[in-house]
Amino acid sequence: MRLLVVEDEARVADFLQRGLRAEGYAPTVVGSAEEALPLLRGGGFELALLDVMLPGQSGLALCQQVRAECNPVRVLMLTAMGTVQDRVAGLRCGADDYLAKPFAFDELLARIEALLRRPALLAPREEQLVVGELVFDRVRMEVRLRGEGLPMTPKELALLELLMSSPGRMFSRERILSNVWGLDADPLTNVVDVYVRRLRGKLDLPGRPSWITTVRGLGYRLDPPDPAA
Repeated sequence: MRLLVVEDEARVADFLQRGLRAEGYAPTVVGSAEEALPLLRGGGFELALLDVMLPGQSGLALCQQVRAECNPVRVLMLTAMGTVQDRVAGLRCGADDYLAKPFAFDELLARIEALLRRPALLAPREEQLVVGELVFDRVRMEVRLRGEGLPMTPKELALLELLMSSPGRMFSRERILSNVWGLDADPLTNVVDVYVRRLRGKLDLPGRPSWITTVRGLGYRLDPPDPAA
């Protein structure tokens, strides 16, 4: 079973190489995203272990590029940054799993075995989210409504992307706050409501139903208005 290990710390890379070989895997070890990308493009690897902090291009950027190229290789991110927001960032870039350093080797093996039991990805992360006449381009980080571009701040983009990821699903204020502003955000802040109003001001037409529905006392959901309404 061929694995690609992308790790720039020599001690960690050597430990992984020796340990994985002892378990019957065939690891190939490189120290940068620039070395890893042509190997991944060549195919033949069942799984890639990517360190986030690499010289030059980061592991997150490499993972995103691999997914943009429709590469189905399973990806396990390894990093010393283990906060929830770090894990969310890794998974949103297309990683299949995320393991924070320091980790027990037995846990790493269990994660690898679990990923190898999964079927390889059949499709990359969607480059566009489309809900009715609303289009979110994840590559260009641009939003178009009825074919016209809408100027958005980074936080507005993050909030809209979250809502568009599951149209009709209610997102609590707490979940929105955690995903868009991070766990350190004050739970009593009204920033979510402020940014929802900003999005409505950009998406909604006067006298027409709103794109964003308030679920009183709970949160918000994205509901495309009926064009005929």
